[in-house]
Amino acid sequence: MSGPGGGLHLEARSVLVTSHLETDEVIALILSVAVARATTSIPFADGADRALAKIEAALPRDRVGELQRFMQRVLIGDTVPDARIEPTRIDTTLVVVFENAFTSGRFLTFSYTDREGRRTRRKVEPHGLLVRAPLWYVIAWDPRRNAPRLFRADCIRRPSVIEETFLPRPHTLVTRVCPDARAAFGGESNAHRRRSARPG
Repeated sequence: MSGPGGGLHLEARSVLVTSHLETDEVIALILSVAVARATTSIPFADGADRALAKIEAALPRDRVGELQRFMQRVLIGDTVPDARIEPTRIDTTLVVVFENAFTSGRFLTFSYTDREGRRTRRKVEPHGLLVRAPLWYVIAWDPRRNAPRLFRADCIRRPSVIEETFLPRPHTLVTRVCPDARAAFGGESNAHRRRSARPG
């Protein structure tokens, strides 16, 4: 509707409802703002924090539960302290493949190069996402090793989704992987959690 001076005023709740945003689209908005909020050294980070609070408050009640099931498995950690650690090129198919496997509860397979340079082929259950700017990681359960693992995105090659499905494990598997991580949506800091997943 028209606002003072002929401008346009948009009420947040009506925008989210009438535009029929899909769950993954709302997740994308919340995650983007949460990452900006975590990276406090960039301009407009404080504004992102306020925007996130408004998005959360504006969500219709019946959408909150659906979103929380996903977003309690999306963690924002502290930024990488060593400026020399920069991500290399990420496989161009990984983002879409991960989103597909993560949201559909299907196994993710890929080749992985660990910190010692060893390359292995993995088949894992993708249960979450850890963002530690400028890096991001797949939080997974590795059935072969019977343990949770973190896989750095730029160390993954030739990812694919297979039809085999898995049952979601408790979200505590995700929230325990990083001591300083916090849920991107509606969660408290997990800094008090001590248990961590091993890389790769």
